Amino acid sequence: MAHCVTLVQLSISCDHLIDKDISSKSDPLCVLLQDVGGGKWAELGRTERVRNCSSPEFSKTLQLEYHFETVQKLRFGIYDIDNKTPELGDDDFLGGAECSLGQVVSSRILTLPLMLKPGKPAGRGTITVSAQELKDSRVVTMEVEARNLDKKVTSWENRIRSWSFSIRVMGNGTWHTDLRCETPGIGYDGVGENLLGLVITRVWSTGLKSLHMGRKNGSSPHANAELTRGLALHLQVIKNNLNPTWKRFSVPLQHFCGGDPSTPIQAEFECIHLEKQQKKKSYKNSGTICVKICQVETEYSFLDYVMGGCQINFTVGVDFTGSNGDPSSPDSLHYLSPTGVNEYLTALWSVGSVVQDYDSDKLFPAFGFGAQVPPDWQVSHEFALNFNPNNPYCAGIQGIVDAYRQALPQVRLYGPTNFAPIINHVARFAAQAAHQRTASQYFVLLLLTDGAVTDVEATREAVVRASYLPMSVIIVGVGGADFEAMEQLDADGGPLRTRSGEAAARDIVQFVPYRRFQNAPREALAQTVLAEVPTQLVSYFKAQGWAPFKPLPPAAKGPAQVPETVASPQSCVPKVPQP
Repeated sequence: MAHCVTLVQLSISCDHLIDKDISSKSDPLCVLLQDVGGGKWAELGRTERVRNCSSPEFSKTLQLEYHFETVQKLRFGIYDIDNKTPELGDDDFLGGAECSLGQVVSSRILTLPLMLKPGKPAGRGTITVSAQELKDSRVVTMEVEARNLDKKVTSWENRIRSWSFSIRVMGNGTWHTDLRCETPGIGYDGVGENLLGLVITRVWSTGLKSLHMGRKNGSSPHANAELTRGLALHLQVIKNNLNPTWKRFSVPLQHFCGGDPSTPIQAEFECIHLEKQQKKKSYKNSGTICVKICQVETEYSFLDYVMGGCQINFTVGVDFTGSNGDPSSPDSLHYLSPTGVNEYLTALWSVGSVVQDYDSDKLFPAFGFGAQVPPDWQVSHEFALNFNPNNPYCAGIQGIVDAYRQALPQVRLYGPTNFAPIINHVARFAAQAAHQRTASQYFVLLLLTDGAVTDVEATREAVVRASYLPMSVIIVGVGGADFEAMEQLDADGGPLRTRSGEAAARDIVQFVPYRRFQNAPREALAQTVLAEVPTQLVSYFKAQGWAPFKPLPPAAKGPAQVPETVASPQSCVPKVPQP
């Protein structure tokens, strides 16, 4: 499971703070807190104090981890600091604001009114929060080839069936290389089947100009513990080829030369077999290893796309088949408890509360499937929950909940359980977005169902076609039915294929049975079903070669901070209005 965790840096400024000091302006400081559950808030950090300023731009940034799949509620408090004690109870409160971290990163710059208490504004005071991801997005993309490798060598190597090649990149930009042989203990067939595998490993040592070949037991002069450290990337094995070219691969720039792209990299190595070199005076080498391509590129992250203006369009499909049971019966999965909830609504709130922060208009299309609907009572697998096919959008997650509650008594639960119509419906919009050839929109479909899908082949076809579009499908199985077919759609064991054999371009389906989370916190379900969405989004846009829709601000380089001391009055300067 791939959770989207990265470090985010928040910059904070305020405008039109109220004055609490009699003879001068306030001396504001900002405190950041995060909701940790149970009505409790934990302090994450504070800015410096800015003296005599009603519109401060705080120099000290505040940092916290970002998790896409959870709602991270934040509270900003502005205080007038007139003493040296760390406690805030004896300082004047100038106003506060609450939001989620998802709102901040999706807006990139978020301005909120300051409130003294609910319903009471702090004058004209506002707080503006901007976010940057702390990372280095640069990667080194390389393509490596070998030329004229030996087909046969000395007698002890006659049993060799495979070769593995490694380049070990030094922190100073030079490399160690090694060609290793594997002897499985079977006879050599004389065909010359060489299996060449490429491994890139980061270590710390000096470079070399030639590649020395030796026995696996350690005769290689570079077989030492120092060369086993670091991150290894394993690429494909190439068979029956003494002049192989490996697929391009990318490694973070920091693994090469500490982030300095000006550091030279050695581009060609000779393969030297030590025993043959000692025995033959005319011996030159056993082949060469050459770097064909080596270039520094930018590898965009999920937050790069979100902060670059990518909207995540959220659509919901709800199962209204007869297997759910009579909604008026307490045994039905659609039965609303005295508190007005059921498993369908709990799952909807869990997932929707996270995704809604990434859609600016908060209007979400919601559909039902598997019910007979008025006025003609025909079975529909794609009816608008608000019964307005021309405008199926609901205002926020609460709007979807309200439409669902109103639809329950107006439809007749029927069947079968067909997913393909709604998947194809969302795919049509995703296809329109893809035609724009920009990373501006991505679509997430949430299907809530109580049973196994009936139109298996049609659904497979729909998912495979959707895998070529900016789209992900989340399926939550409600109740205790057999969901084996759903597990197959998830395709964690290999690419999903249609009956004709066409494979999905990427894995876009995530299935989770709700019963696994019945006794877990509500956010646990969202953490599981949404964990793959960031990777799916990035993989699609990367495959298309699309950069973020809007230009990104300069990357924040690291955690260097202004000491937490009183800022000078010069830090309070008039702001230039933004266009």
